[in-house]
Amino acid sequence: MRTLTTTVLAIIRLTTSTASLAMYILGYYVFQSFILVFILTALLLASDFYYLKNIAGRRLVGLRWWNEVNIQTGDSTWVFESAEGRGQNGNKTDNRFFWIAVYAQPAWWVLIAIWSVFSLKIKWLSIVVIALVLTITNAIAFSRCDKFSQASNLASTAFYGTGFARNVAGSMFSRVFSRS
Repeated sequence: MRTLTTTVLAIIRLTTSTASLAMYILGYYVFQSFILVFILTALLLASDFYYLKNIAGRRLVGLRWWNEVNIQTGDSTWVFESAEGRGQNGNKTDNRFFWIAVYAQPAWWVLIAIWSVFSLKIKWLSIVVIALVLTITNAIAFSRCDKFSQASNLASTAFYGTGFARNVAGSMFSRVFSRS
């Protein structure tokens, strides 16, 4: 039963992440209505962000994160959480799928950003910036949740075979999200 549940979660995760990409690309070529594509893509990106942050991350790999704001001082604190024993009971396929999808999605949006700049469609770049902010935020936050660096190891093994990606990402973003 657990396998069926996680398979459904993974399929929904794949659907939500590809829907925004598909809407942007189809909208760019088919609809050619910037406002319609902007609204629909932003809604799909928001739903993907919500689903990944609040459902898929918790259920597939046992990780979650959130931001708390102290109403008296206005200070913002990022909270990262990892479920106990998630490494022992977790499905390696779910884990691998989750981390590859989390890191691949911003990579696709970076390619689309480069394509938008070179094709001189600068106004379409505003959608890409929103997508990059949301997808990179999730990637960084879930990487911080993974206290045993399993995400970095999987990503570097999948893409480079060394710890290069982990070292670069760790040094670039270590100051962005510091635990308080």
